[in-house]
Amino acid sequence: MAGRRRASRAGLLPVLLLAVLAVLTGSGCSGGPSSGTRSAAVREVLDRRAAAVLAGDVGAYRATGDPSAASDAFAHLREVPLAAWSYRLDRLTVSGDRATARARLRYRIAGYDTSPVTADRTLRLSRAGGTWRVDSDEPATGSGRQLWEQGTVTVVRGAHSLVLGVGQSGERLRSFAALADRAVPAVSRAWGTDWPEHVVVLVPRSIEDMAELLGAPAAGYRGIAAVTTGEVSQARKRPAGAAGDDPAAAPADRIIVNPDAYGVLGDFGRQVVLTHESTHVATRAHTTPATPLWLSEGYADWVGYREGGRAPGQIASELQRSVAEGRAPAALPDDEDFAFTSDATALAQAYEGGWMACRLIAGHWGEARLDAFYRAVGDHRERSGAVEDALRDVLHTTPQAFTRRWREYLGEQLG
Repeated sequence: MAGRRRASRAGLLPVLLLAVLAVLTGSGCSGGPSSGTRSAAVREVLDRRAAAVLAGDVGAYRATGDPSAASDAFAHLREVPLAAWSYRLDRLTVSGDRATARARLRYRIAGYDTSPVTADRTLRLSRAGGTWRVDSDEPATGSGRQLWEQGTVTVVRGAHSLVLGVGQSGERLRSFAALADRAVPAVSRAWGTDWPEHVVVLVPRSIEDMAELLGAPAAGYRGIAAVTTGEVSQARKRPAGAAGDDPAAAPADRIIVNPDAYGVLGDFGRQVVLTHESTHVATRAHTTPATPLWLSEGYADWVGYREGGRAPGQIASELQRSVAEGRAPAALPDDEDFAFTSDATALAQAYEGGWMACRLIAGHWGEARLDAFYRAVGDHRERSGAVEDALRDVLHTTPQAFTRRWREYLGEQLG
């Protein structure tokens, strides 16, 4: 009896496993296509869609999806000079002749991107006559939209820049190219030439559109004239002791303009903003999780104001007011102080504090030491100890002594 019961259970096990596998693959007993076959078919249509984009073949693009929707999307993208465009299928959910795909879009702009921009996408597909077609291609939850999803992209080329805009006149886009073309050489004079020495600037129609590109609420960017986006690539993290830099390993950065805030700035302010953001592009390969924001933002401001000839009190007006009232900060700003949702005065003081720290290093230790300090911090394996080790090895000082000198400097320059 016991032996027969064990044999019975053993006989049931293969049947149960087959049933589970049938549920997981969705094939059941109907003889339908396997999960692998469906995934291969969806990958094939995504590959054809990508090839059509790169070839500029509107007919081939329409053949991969709804012709009316495809025509608009293709037309909006047409002026963008693309070097690469591909989809990587990450997840596929199928229900009969309908499917939802989670995919990663990767694309590069010709002559500007050495590494791809990546974007998570949700695609909905339908099958008719055994052929899958794309019905919609949208940003995945939590991901930003792409510029061409907001309208037809106009492209302006500068000597050191590529400006892409939606809802902007050619004249206004050319003004951004002129600013960027002055910014890039100014950054190279400060940082050096170990970066591609060109930038891509996106100019959306409004702050709401800017926020869509960033996948964030617009309220967080009111008063922020521009931001720079970039992805930290694992490939560019060199092992300790490795020699040489690899500018090609830096990710594809985008300077995204808030046209509302940018429009109220004067000529000097506009130039500072573009130079500041271009500095983030130049320093990206040495800006890592080990880099505190007081250093990355302070250095970008230092480059932005470096050739402007303005006095410290004209730039660090909020800190100057605090110093005059006997409320000078006791420590360098924390990363949390740079949150866009922070109090406007506190945010201004954080930027000014980082700028004054970098200005102190450049003035007391020299500009070459400031650049070396930035690289040493960013090339550290982790945040803990990064600033401390760079202060010791590059500036031959300690965190306590540096903070004390910085506070004295605030009094000397702003008192």
